[in-house]
Amino acid sequence: MRSKAKKRESKGAFLKGAIWIAAGGFIAKVIGALYRIPLTNLIGGHGLGLYQLVYPVYCLLLTVSATGIPSSIAKLTAERIAQGGNDRAVLKTAMKLFIWIGLAGTLLMAVIAPFLSKAQGSEEVLLGYYALAPSVLLVSIISVFRGWFQGRNRMFPTALSEVVEQVVKVGFGLLFAYLFRESVVKAVIFLLLSVSLSELVTLLVMWIIFKRVPAPTLSKNDGGRVAVKTVLKMSIPVTLNSILIPLSGLLDSILAPRLLGGYASDAVALFGLFSGGAVTVINLPVSVCYGLAAASIPRIATAREKGGKLRKNIFFSLGITAFVSGISAVGLYLFAEPAVKIIFRSLTEEELNVLVGLVKALSVSALTLSCVQTLSACLTAQGKPQYAALSMMIALTAKTGLYVFWLRDPSVSVFGLAYATNIAYAVAFLLDLVYNMYISKRKRKKEQ
Repeated sequence: MRSKAKKRESKGAFLKGAIWIAAGGFIAKVIGALYRIPLTNLIGGHGLGLYQLVYPVYCLLLTVSATGIPSSIAKLTAERIAQGGNDRAVLKTAMKLFIWIGLAGTLLMAVIAPFLSKAQGSEEVLLGYYALAPSVLLVSIISVFRGWFQGRNRMFPTALSEVVEQVVKVGFGLLFAYLFRESVVKAVIFLLLSVSLSELVTLLVMWIIFKRVPAPTLSKNDGGRVAVKTVLKMSIPVTLNSILIPLSGLLDSILAPRLLGGYASDAVALFGLFSGGAVTVINLPVSVCYGLAAASIPRIATAREKGGKLRKNIFFSLGITAFVSGISAVGLYLFAEPAVKIIFRSLTEEELNVLVGLVKALSVSALTLSCVQTLSACLTAQGKPQYAALSMMIALTAKTGLYVFWLRDPSVSVFGLAYATNIAYAVAFLLDLVYNMYISKRKRKKEQ
């Protein structure tokens, strides 16, 4: 009876945590999606394209300095708690490490900005890179706090921080876009500055929440200090996995406009419709399912540490993810047209038709990418994030080769990016599933 009660309690804690992050992610993404309505009206398709040109390199640097942090820190924190140790030692070591890494990312973005804006053929967005650069450091620090709280199975701080992040960004962003509506380039630069301001406010909120956590009562068996190499050993492969998608996005931002420019009158606008329009819409259900991935890490890491049933936990997380994201994918396909017309009302009829087609074509990726996200988290929780990195590397290499071929054909045009993306995430899903089954089977054999 006690065993069943503990299982129900464990599932309840998992679902509660997943719901908190899912709710926070959903609210944040809805705010972000609604933000696109007045934003697109104010800066237009070309302004949206300029805005999206800056984001790939930002996402790339952010991934190196921040994106892989929450899952790796969550795993180390959950393991330390399961061992009865002091989990604040994990936070202290990680914070020192990633402040320096985040600062390096901010400086690197500022240094490469002139060269990158020139390579993209849009030197007018140079100041936008400078305005966005501080966010790399700020998000790095925020991510350490998020990972620590998630490892303690406290998902509310992450959810709250995501909502605060969006609200502040939207507030400043719309103000700046309105004030500088006569100059698209200036509006875009200040829109990027609003991102940095939002991260500064979010960091303040996370610090306030952390200060309200009671200090632990230390004992001789608290586990001691956590070595920097321990954090790096887990964080590097997780970061490598996380970096691949934004790295691919950066490559897309350079290759796709040039390939489309061979026959399209406004290649930047077409690329903006894909990356700033369709991908944004598709990422809404993916961000909701991020809660399931985040909640899976402490659950599976604890089960692995205490000899629990790994496969059962993996399939439980994957099943819920597939159910939620599957419904979302169908909804996106069926209601793509009304959704796009509500969110992107200022686009021309031709642009709207292209965007509707892109959302429909990409709808399947809402399912596969959500499942990849959860399966990658499961691999991280089992201490094998390098497997997730390998599968994503294979998948995105295939994606690049496919769209380079398809984008040369005017009859396929920007839809080649959507088709290639669908195939890539399907490949990553299958490989991650195989890896999870292999690792859990090997773990079970060792225990027998």
